[in-house]
Amino acid sequence: TVDFPGRLAAVLFCLGCPLRCPYCHNLELQDFKGRPFISWETFIEFLDNRKKLLDGIVFSGGEPLAQPDLYESIKIVKDMGFLIGLHTSGVNRDRLKQILPLLTWVGFDVKTFFEAYEERIPHSHAATIEACLDMLIASPVELEARTTLDPRVISKEELKQLAHTLAEKGVETYAIQEYRPHPAEKNPPAPADVTAFFTDKKLLAELKSLFKNFIIRRA
Repeated sequence: TVDFPGRLAAVLFCLGCPLRCPYCHNLELQDFKGRPFISWETFIEFLDNRKKLLDGIVFSGGEPLAQPDLYESIKIVKDMGFLIGLHTSGVNRDRLKQILPLLTWVGFDVKTFFEAYEERIPHSHAATIEACLDMLIASPVELEARTTLDPRVISKEELKQLAHTLAEKGVETYAIQEYRPHPAEKNPPAPADVTAFFTDKKLLAELKSLFKNFIIRRA
């Protein structure tokens, strides 16, 4: 009930992500040949038994847009009668364009303001990410942009800059999410630096004023 707003959904976590965000909470999914996984046949069998129970399926990860067979996989699930949601960081504009007609809703992770992407998010390409976001904004697909607030990646002033940019682009739903340390993380930011985003009432009021729907998610 959380990963696909307004729908009861199952989430398929795809192995592999080309990015190396310092706050990644799914480190075990970064490797394309990572932890043991279920077969596609097992997944389809799971869906067959839930056609009248689930509204939709969310392709998450990892990074779904890094999957070469994503269109074919989504088409199979769509043809079974499920709505399709997508969690993505926008790493492949051609693949997003291909699957866009099949999508109902997208949760788009905007990591930081675009000018800082390649400095702070290893292996990212800001132009590709911004192009993917613009494509979604111009489409009829329901869109939620969201940012995980890790002070190593974005400051409060930069968050305001990013929020104004998103609003000017036409984003209507924006969520800020509290950073949660992964157990394997060796040098996480200080908790006080994380909570500072959420205790700044002036900042939150400014962000709220920019969007039709403003969401705060805390652990």
